[in-house]
Amino acid sequence: MLYHILFPMADQFAILNVFRYLTFRTGGAMITALIISFLVGPILIDTLRSQQRGGQPIRNDGPEGHLLTKQGTPTMGGFMILLALGLATLLWADLSNGYIWAAMGVTMAYGTIGFMDDYLKVLKRDSKGLSGRVKLVLQAVIAAAATMWIMNLLPGELATTLAVPFFKNILIDLGNWFLLLAIVVMVGASNAVNLTDGLDGLAIGPVMIAAAVFALIAYLIGHVGFSSYLQLHHVPGTGELSVFCGALIGGGLGFLWFNAPPAKVFMGDTGSLALGGALGVISVITKHELVLAIVGGLFVLETVSVIVQVASFKLTGKRIFAMAPLHHHFEKKGWAEPTIVIRFWIIALILALIGLSTLKLR
Repeated sequence: MLYHILFPMADQFAILNVFRYLTFRTGGAMITALIISFLVGPILIDTLRSQQRGGQPIRNDGPEGHLLTKQGTPTMGGFMILLALGLATLLWADLSNGYIWAAMGVTMAYGTIGFMDDYLKVLKRDSKGLSGRVKLVLQAVIAAAATMWIMNLLPGELATTLAVPFFKNILIDLGNWFLLLAIVVMVGASNAVNLTDGLDGLAIGPVMIAAAVFALIAYLIGHVGFSSYLQLHHVPGTGELSVFCGALIGGGLGFLWFNAPPAKVFMGDTGSLALGGALGVISVITKHELVLAIVGGLFVLETVSVIVQVASFKLTGKRIFAMAPLHHHFEKKGWAEPTIVIRFWIIALILALIGLSTLKLR
């Protein structure tokens, strides 16, 4: 909105030329989202606490300490992130860019699914909300619609292709199978972040790290000079997604202020499903779906731990981990919650650096 209002006035006021630069608008979106989070956070938390008597229902089969330390903490705090993300993006992004609306659409739609899930949990005072099957179907439908739109926006030669990291000239044309791949990426990323969101600050840290990586990727992919130098496929217009990622980081930082141990609010599925979906759709637009699996490797690891645990128990009757997802395993082993969170953040940062190396090692 600011871009459309102020940039046309640059001829009269030279200082307004700064709105041309993605770096300036990305920084503006980040700061704006952070300020919105700080302003809205206390009001939202008080409102959620008054409306959610008893807070988020805690799993009876979870770590025993959670029943003591987390009981009564309100959920749906992800609304704070989505509000900050949405308003900051609308203020600072070029709203004529279709990729912005695709990313916003998936993020807000997945957030709505998460809100319904959280609402049912609070209403029924049960840790089970929407059935897993219903959530997956809704997510898949949204991802399919978004992917078909994105395929129309992408250059024809990239619309159905999969880029392979570390190889500059390999683009695999998947044809109609690309739709299925994109659905798996968006739905998988969404639920992987959801599984990771089990400790105070655990999920939001790696999400912000991944968002920072994809802000850079989107900027480089959308710039013809940088993409040519780095031998990356050029996707015109994707640079605008760096503004979206900046807003996500700012909103995430503001939320972390209130979610840091001991958390005053949980993001709930409202936040985790939305943020995972945001990372998934950005990776599809920038043609870096496989890089997301590296950058978001912590989310992959958490998801795999659940799959392996369930498969092992069904096949052999034995559990590999003390409890899944993986962060609960370390809780059972006696690790303090802050220790787990910080060490997992370190792992996420290392994986992000590996993911960034794919931009040059070709």
